[in-house]
Amino acid sequence: MTYHPKSDFIATMIERGFLADCTDYQGLDDALISGCKPAYIGFDATAKSLHVGSLIQIMMLRWFQKTGHQPITLMGGGTTKVGDPSFRADERPLLGPEQIDENIAGIKKVFSAYIDYDTEAENKALMLNNAEWLDDLNYLDFLRDIGRHFSVNRMLSFESVKSRLDREQSLSFLEFNYMILQAYDFLELNRRYGCLLQMGGSDQWGNIVNGIDLTRRVLDHEIYGLTSPLLTTSDGKKMGKSQDGAVWLNADMRSPYEFWQFWRNTTDADVGRFLKLYTEMPVDECDRLGALQGSEINEAKIRLANEVTTLAHGAQAAANAEATAREVFEKGGVGGDLPTLTLSEAELGDGMSIVQIIVKSGLAKSGKEAKRLIAENGAKLDDAPLTDAGLMIDANALSSPIKLSAGKKRHALVQLG
Repeated sequence: MTYHPKSDFIATMIERGFLADCTDYQGLDDALISGCKPAYIGFDATAKSLHVGSLIQIMMLRWFQKTGHQPITLMGGGTTKVGDPSFRADERPLLGPEQIDENIAGIKKVFSAYIDYDTEAENKALMLNNAEWLDDLNYLDFLRDIGRHFSVNRMLSFESVKSRLDREQSLSFLEFNYMILQAYDFLELNRRYGCLLQMGGSDQWGNIVNGIDLTRRVLDHEIYGLTSPLLTTSDGKKMGKSQDGAVWLNADMRSPYEFWQFWRNTTDADVGRFLKLYTEMPVDECDRLGALQGSEINEAKIRLANEVTTLAHGAQAAANAEATAREVFEKGGVGGDLPTLTLSEAELGDGMSIVQIIVKSGLAKSGKEAKRLIAENGAKLDDAPLTDAGLMIDANALSSPIKLSAGKKRHALVQLG
């Protein structure tokens, strides 16, 4: 990247590693130095929370506001009814309106931690829902006024669609319409709010370019697109996934301690890059910490975990998570912030198998996995090896909480409630 930007936002994106591509660096840069401008990223409501795979986009919106511009978070209340086919092997399950609304309510909780919707300043963030303009579209009018601007030949050439067809996997007419609806979102946001820029992951490039082209054709307005790289960890894993599933951003779906622990377990090679992307620490300090070797890199990982958890859940949650981790790992204690499973006497009855309890605590996804964990000496009970998969736990055994461990890094408390 040899372009030397004038705007604070583009400079930050390049310096911190957010930028994969832009439709017109010079044009966007010139527009951003001329005053406060709106930009948006869309988020479909396919779950009740976003996970850390979306955090790079959330941080882009945060930096956009911090550099003096107006971020728009667009909830896909309309587009979720169709489902984005980009780089998927099969069609997404269709969700009903009630589930979509419930998911949107959950997702909204995430954004308030990162973006200011309440400021009196000109760059107050907006939260919008594309159902506002998509739900009441007249199909024939939409085909005539909007559909005529799209070439099927061109749509088939986009990599997100082409890769699916090349594998001879079905692409429904419903999904094929998704890119038209997303393009229409950009047109409507430009018409209603003067939105100048759409951002997203690099898998959204084709959808973004369609929106720019549609807006030029219909309104003759100059608008822009900017994408971030699709992140994988240095060992090739998709960002947002961990050994025990998605790393959700909502505290009720992933506890602050487990969230903190995910970042603490970052591989050495990713520390510097993740500090630049997911924290607001100075770039020089991120590079210094990322270059540490041996045991020193562990303190850099703790710094990363604290900074990211503070943004997502607050400074107190980060401090509690670190204190628990030190208690569990350094002192062999229990720690007060561990994920906790509370069982009633009625649930326990005459006794519940340790295998069931391991599954209920979230340390294994199935009884088969829990038994394998025990057989391979990967499970511990109160820091002692757990070797009996037939062990039964009753109310007497839980007269004080017990600590279960899966490997060296995953722990849970089990207590009577």
